[in-house]
Amino acid sequence: MDKKLYRSRTDKKISGVCGGIAEYFNIDSTIIRLVVVFLTLAWFTGLIIYIVAALIIPEEPAPEDLEQIKKGAVDADVIKEEEKDNEDKA
Repeated sequence: MDKKLYRSRTDKKISGVCGGIAEYFNIDSTIIRLVVVFLTLAWFTGLIIYIVAALIIPEEPAPEDLEQIKKGAVDADVIKEEEKDNEDKA
């Protein structure tokens, strides 16, 4: 199985980084959030890591797009381009 890390669309408080990491490792997102808060309060590194992760980790595809990607019908980049084109037309 090809497991990928995404920012969560559903389990998010700010940008979905902690929720996405929790989904990837199949653990409770509260644990990840507590670790980030601890790192931020202790050494300020948690905030820096969170910001970098929010910029680097791609957002989880929409459920209907995810089904098409799993079937191999389309590539995730093609879907993003189509969404951007649709937004530009609107």
